Formats: sequence, structure tokens, C-alpha cells
Amino acid sequence: MADQAFQVDEQALDEVVTFTSELIRIDTTNRGGGDCQERPAAEYAAAKLAEAGLEPTLLERTKGRTNVVARIAGTDPSADAMLVHGHLDVVPAEAADWSVHPFSGEIRDGVVWGRGAVDMKNMDAMILAVVRQWARAGVRPRRDIVVAFTADEEASAEDGSGFLADQHAGLFEGCTEGISESGAFTFHDGQGKQIYPIAAGERGTGWLRLTAHGKAGHGSKVNRANAVTRLAAAVARIGAHEWPVRLTPTVAAALTELAALYGIDAGVDSADFSADELLAKLGPAAALVAPTVRNSANPTMLSAGYKINVIPGEATAHIDGRYLPGGEDEFRETLDRLTGPDVEWEFEHREVALQAPVDSPTFARMRSAVEEFAPEGHVVPYCMSGGTDAKQFSRLGITGYGFAPLKLPEGFDYQALFHGVDERVPVEALHFGVRVLDRFLRSA
Repeated sequence: MADQAFQVDEQALDEVVTFTSELIRIDTTNRGGGDCQERPAAEYAAAKLAEAGLEPTLLERTKGRTNVVARIAGTDPSADAMLVHGHLDVVPAEAADWSVHPFSGEIRDGVVWGRGAVDMKNMDAMILAVVRQWARAGVRPRRDIVVAFTADEEASAEDGSGFLADQHAGLFEGCTEGISESGAFTFHDGQGKQIYPIAAGERGTGWLRLTAHGKAGHGSKVNRANAVTRLAAAVARIGAHEWPVRLTPTVAAALTELAALYGIDAGVDSADFSADELLAKLGPAAALVAPTVRNSANPTMLSAGYKINVIPGEATAHIDGRYLPGGEDEFRETLDRLTGPDVEWEFEHREVALQAPVDSPTFARMRSAVEEFAPEGHVVPYCMSGGTDAKQFSRLGITGYGFAPLKLPEGFDYQALFHGVDERVPVEALHFGVRVLDRFLRSA
């Protein structure tokens, strides 16, 4: 049961909305070319932390690519610390495509609009609101809480969590677990059930560059060593490849709990188990699991040539590859086979796959915090198809979970708004998030 002597106050509820809106107005667009400037948002977050009596540290690997780290002392010095982190950068947004300007932070009809509303300035605002509430009420968590706001998550993380993990590990001393984005949001299944998936894993990131070499020549002549043809064949093979099912413990747990919710025997351990058949029975809820029962490799970019009547000597392509925990070797071997002898491939960016225990006390506390404020909800574990800063922080031995709670109305497609047009978040969802985050962190 919740501590009835302590409740999130109205100021915290007001602040989470204000902070979300004001952070959105700070344009921290990360196009991946190094031109992003997170410093104004970092200074904003640091000022709010300082007002709460903390001593935030601002750190940069590259000028303007600023990170913020602060520690809240817990009451039990012997307890492991917890990392609570959010990134400050956002993906680009084309204003002409939006109903409102993407960096307006407009609050309309109980909804906050703008780039970053769900990815992930909303969570940044929740963290700030909770920390400031604790300062007003004199609350101290049991374990140390390390708060980090990072740069560069939407690209390589080299200026953000990667830099912090590699160069400033001491700031995270004692941290064994962490929470961040993409978990504990409402998923409506269209049949009256409200599901709250909490992330306990991430597929690894394998962004690839393919290069085909051939013989340059005149476009009017037969050329059996055409680099474009060789590349196109390899890309077609990769795009058409059917990756085999590989169930990780997190995904198996997700399938088992979802199946039980619908009165289905998942049978994940049976000899005749078919993931595709089970997913078909789960209906819309299958979307939570379908991307993570396999590795994947999707062609995304092609480049070759400079004139229509010249056969180029080289052609390149880029592939967005993702692999499951334990699946990197299979991923590499498959790419070797699919690219063939005429095409080379290399990692342009690589990060590890992650897996966190779903039977841990921390997962149980996250489940309990959500269920306390959404008793009609059904909490299930899941694995993210993409990745977060938890990958970089895992270098420090920190087990990462996705836990950025939001209670969303039916018809609000949370996942479609990630990197999408008209990104927005309901005010009530932010209020729910503050309450749940506060409850979890005080129990952690």
C-alpha cells in the first residue's frame, strides 16, 4: 500500500506539465552530424535541480553537447544506488507537416504538443518534478538516486552516455540498476484490456555499411562486374531473408503473461511451439512482442554513381540491423552469407543487446507502482525492438529497465508518435507518470 502520509502535491503536477512544455521549446534537434546543442536544455535541467538543493555537474565531450549528473543521497548507505536517466536531444521535425509548430510546447485541450513530448522530454520533466517534490517535503529515498540527463542519444551517444560511462564512471559509483524510457505506458488492445509493458531487455544495434566493388565503365557496354548490380542483389537478399525465431527469457516471459491474459496456453517450452501461431492468437497485443522474436536487418539507404551513362566502380548501402541477446554471432554469420563474395560489410555503429531479470525485486516494485495507480491495468515484461542509453550504461554493470510511466487514453497510439508527426502527451498522463515514478523510487 502507498504511504498515505505522503502524496504528490499540486505543485509537482503543475511543474511536470510546465517543464515538459518548456523543454520542448528548447530546440535540441539531433540530425546525427554533430550540430546538436543540448547545452540550453542541460542548463535548464541543472537549474531546476539546483533549486532543489542538489549539486548538478555539467559535462561535455564536445562543446555544446552537454550532460547533467546529480546524486541524491539515500538513507541506507549500504544499499546499491539506482540510476534514473533521460536524454535531452530529439529527432528532427518538419514544421510544415505538423498541426502545431513542433517546438512550440503548446498546451491545448489537456495535451502538450511538440517534438520530445514522448521521446523523451516528458520523462525528463517527470524526474525533475519528483526530485523537487522530495526537496519540498524532506523526502529521502532508501538508496542513492543518480539522476542523469544525456546528450546524443538519438545518434551514436558518443557525446552522451557513452562519454559518461567511459570518462566519468565515478559519478555512477554504486549504481547497479537503472530506469529510463519506453516502458509502463498504456497499451489498449481494442478489447477493453489495458496493458502496461515494462522493458526488461533491448535488441542490440548493428547499423551496417555495405560496399560493393566492381569495374567502372561505359553504361552502353555489357559489364559483368557491375557494382550496382552486385549491391542490389545483396540488398534484395537481406530484405527478403526470413530470420528464425529465437526466444530470449524476457520475450518468453512476455508471451507467457500475454497468453495468460487471454486464457491461452503459451506453450513456449513445447517441442511444437510456433511463435507466429501464438502471436496470431494474441491479436493487437502481439505488436508488443512481434519485433523481438527474431533478429532483423532492414535496408534503409542506397548510394551509387554520378552520371546515368557511367557504371560506377563502387556502390554502398546502409542496413539497420538489430539482434537479440545472444544473437550477435548468428547475425554476423547470416550477413556474411547474404552479402556474398562481392560485397563487403562493416558495422558503422554497434551496441550490445541487453536483458534484465523479470523476477527481480525491482521489477516487482515497478509492477506494484503501476498497479497501485492503474488497478485495471495488466503489467507485462517486454523487450524493446530498438535501443536506449541503457546500452552504454551497461558498461558500468548497470542493469537497465524501461520505465517512463504514462496512462494514455484509448486511441492514443504512443508507439506511433515516437519520431512521428504531431508528437504529443496528455496532461493527465504526465500526472500519472509523476505519481507512479515517485511511488516506485521511494520503494526502490
